[in-house]
Amino acid sequence: MDRQMKPQIKPLPEELQKAAIEELGEVPERMAEDLQIFKQWIEQQPHLRARMDDQFLIQFLRGCKYSLEKAKKKIDIFYAMKTKYPEYFNLTNVDDLLFRQLHSTEFFVPLPTPLNGQGPRIIVCRILGGPDDYPPNYFFQYSISIIEMMLMHDPYACIYGIMLVYDFAKATPSHLLPFTINMFKQNATFCEKAFPIRFKTFCMINMASYAQKFFNLILPHMSETLRKKIILCGTNSTEWSKYLPMEYMPIDYGGKNGLLSELCLEYGKFWDEYREYFKDNAKYGTDEHLRLGEALKFDADFGAGGTFRKLNVD
Repeated sequence: MDRQMKPQIKPLPEELQKAAIEELGEVPERMAEDLQIFKQWIEQQPHLRARMDDQFLIQFLRGCKYSLEKAKKKIDIFYAMKTKYPEYFNLTNVDDLLFRQLHSTEFFVPLPTPLNGQGPRIIVCRILGGPDDYPPNYFFQYSISIIEMMLMHDPYACIYGIMLVYDFAKATPSHLLPFTINMFKQNATFCEKAFPIRFKTFCMINMASYAQKFFNLILPHMSETLRKKIILCGTNSTEWSKYLPMEYMPIDYGGKNGLLSELCLEYGKFWDEYREYFKDNAKYGTDEHLRLGEALKFDADFGAGGTFRKLNVD
């Protein structure tokens, strides 16, 4: 192993490097060796075809606080779920018409200033289109793909994680009914067990009573760890401002953290920049017939059942 080879990783600003060392256990002098050991393990797995870029792989180590065993398990599940559920987790065509149209609705927009100036990246999610405009899987695939790009370009998300703010002000029961419990379980498993960026908080705001009922049905199916990160808030901003001070919200909400229309337009350039990255996703995945040892088991056999068509929204 060549310990002198410098890893191809974007340098972190001084304050973020300090946080990576203190909070994630990063040892800059050992990063090349850590990556080489990780790569050797991946190459020894006949079932696993993984992206081998240093910038990509280092996040699995950072996201697991440099536990090699946890990083191995996470990248294995990451590609296994992408292979099993590509319609949710494995974007390959950023030029898909519906995908680009969903982007234009300002559905899922990262904000420029992280929480408290140096903390988790904040992402605001809103459903503004008609309830039948997009199949449910598009919402999951778009969200996951935005965060996947962050593996490569957003140091705040990579070191401090992300805070997701879901605004239900414009959502209706008709928007929520097509989703199933299994869809949410599937997405929760991917976020918790496969994705190397840490999900710090899920803050649900402007929730009408039907939306609260909706999530009260979903929460028992989430892990206890994930449930503790989910905050359900009504329409009074004082309920959620203690978790997210108003100044860190977009200008659209009376904050100072960018205008969503402008941010969405600017973020659209990333889809062009990462076109080949996502196209290459088709090359990677798992072949379970080649897996050595026991088959990988997910927590549940996900399907399309468990709809909310009988949800009482009165």
